[in-house]
Amino acid sequence: MAEAATGGPDRDGDGSAAAGADAGADVERGGYRQELKRTLGPFQVFAISFAFISVAVGVFGTYDEVLRTAGPVGIWLWLIAAVGQTLVALVVAQFAARIPLSGSSYQWASRLADTRIGWWFGWLTFCYLAIAVLAIDNALASQAFMPLVGIAENEDTARVITLAVLIVQAVVAIASTRLVSWINSAAVGLEVALVVVVAIALFVAVAVTGDGSTANLTSRGVAAHAPDYFAVGGGLMLAMIMGLATLVGFDSAANLAEEAKDPHRSVPRAIVGSVVAAGILGMLFLIALTVSIEDVARISADGSPVAAIMRENLGPAAEKVLLVAISFAFFGAGIVVMVSCSRLVYAMSRDARFPGHRVLRRVNPRTQTPVPATLLILALGFVLMVALPGAALLELITASTILPAVIYGATIVLYLAVRGRLGRQEGAFDLGRLELPVAVCALVWTLLALFVLVTPGEALVPVVVVGGLLVLGGLFFLGMLLFDREALDTEPGADMDW
Repeated sequence: MAEAATGGPDRDGDGSAAAGADAGADVERGGYRQELKRTLGPFQVFAISFAFISVAVGVFGTYDEVLRTAGPVGIWLWLIAAVGQTLVALVVAQFAARIPLSGSSYQWASRLADTRIGWWFGWLTFCYLAIAVLAIDNALASQAFMPLVGIAENEDTARVITLAVLIVQAVVAIASTRLVSWINSAAVGLEVALVVVVAIALFVAVAVTGDGSTANLTSRGVAAHAPDYFAVGGGLMLAMIMGLATLVGFDSAANLAEEAKDPHRSVPRAIVGSVVAAGILGMLFLIALTVSIEDVARISADGSPVAAIMRENLGPAAEKVLLVAISFAFFGAGIVVMVSCSRLVYAMSRDARFPGHRVLRRVNPRTQTPVPATLLILALGFVLMVALPGAALLELITASTILPAVIYGATIVLYLAVRGRLGRQEGAFDLGRLELPVAVCALVWTLLALFVLVTPGEALVPVVVVGGLLVLGGLFFLGMLLFDREALDTEPGADMDW
């Protein structure tokens, strides 16, 4: 078993020494020693999950698709997605409260089911997070930064900017987890303020000028006469993807559990609270935007309808402010995903279950961050940006919207299978008697969400991409079975009950 964790004095002055000692004991129970620095308080942990979700970014990037496929009325599907994802978050929070170790679902499945099952959880999550970093940063470059500074649309330019952003994020992530939390907290604060202020400003503008209409809230807009509007995979169903693609990543706080203070409470609360907050703020923002549309057909045809609505109702200066805030929110979301992915790689590597694990498990003694694991995410981003042509890169990014549904569905099945032998810790997050009905409802919802994501005809290539990622993982997994089976047969802290 690994060396025992050691405690220390309360240097933060917030009275968290006892909580930190208990958290360190959790790492020791897992068979490890405390290598990562515990610097994240409750708000910082919440900000990690909320930044990954990023309401402003999600709406900014998908609102145009809703207007074209379902019309303005499609925004109400956000509510359904918010309720469904909250159910999923409640189940995930149950695990996070009991096993607060970096690696989240990889750790949960490895310790409660089987190390082989846990490996597949880890591989799928790694694929999702690694692609998500690239998707967010590329969107930052092409959809926010380039329009902000007046650079004409150009794929090569967007790729260069994406690579520059990846480098900056890697430097920050390596330098300090506390610095990441400061930047992330600032980005979340700005995003929340932006959504609330913009929503209020749009409501006031509509009331004063008389432009816009509440009738938009029930309008099908340009999709009014679409023959497949109510069909399976049709326009209305496609509008659900806005919520499904945005309200994900809330479990990222669990990947940083070994850097959180009092993780039994702070991490599960952050997971659930971030989805609830994002669901409410997102619905407010969508209603304000939709009511403010004066010409639905013209706005639906605009490549950036959110910016166009801001410009027409609040002026060009407001559009610039929006793009600045969106760029910052993109940056915060991207760095959170990079950090979360590096922690997963670190967690799998210290169990010798990831390619190059001897190097990737190393933690810098000065910064107390997993430097090689972070550099791997940076290098992978460079390779994909340079090697993949535009169409292939787009299909890879689209495939990443399917992976969360698969991972969450598998996590819920795992919970239903092992919940009877999960321990209870006094004061930790716990659903009590509601756990079974919540988990069953969450599973039904996740199956529906997966159906929505894979049914459209354009989802065929992304599904094939996901299949390819599974095959790639299967090849390495086979190699482990043949040449390094001991890594899969040995579980650190296996004698501990959770």
